[in-house]
Amino acid sequence: MLAHPPRTVAVFKRDDLPRGARPVTLALWRVADPGNVGTLLRAADAFGAGLALSEACADPTGPKAVRASMGAIFRVPLSGFEEPAGKRVALVARGGAPLPELAGDGDVVLVLGAEREGLPPEVLERCDERVSIPQPGGGDSLNVALAGAIALYELACRSRQS
Repeated sequence: MLAHPPRTVAVFKRDDLPRGARPVTLALWRVADPGNVGTLLRAADAFGAGLALSEACADPTGPKAVRASMGAIFRVPLSGFEEPAGKRVALVARGGAPLPELAGDGDVVLVLGAEREGLPPEVLERCDERVSIPQPGGGDSLNVALAGAIALYELACRSRQS
């Protein structure tokens, strides 16, 4: 095992990164931690989703986000927060319908907010539904990257069953 990863330098144009839409998209509202953005890119890659970013999100091409994405930045289509079409579903810490009950027909845009602030009222109002991840344990909430990965897994399981 190496104590440090090998130092590799690459040059690419941001315009060459994938753009576009997929049937499932994670839309991030002001997620400022580059590690979370990179981890969500990696989860989106694993489950065939896209990633939409609002203003004030961490730069997905920053070193920490690229490292956390493990190369997913070069495969996952990126878009602006408002660009993806489909049913907009707010993933909230509590008070939403249980995530497993979300109807999985058509394109879905899962809207996630920053960990401390969550989603502001004006963003929640533009969502068609609110869902929460059932947490039967003692935890109060989940990290945004973990919550996004769980939501993508749930949707992927449902699509395999249909």
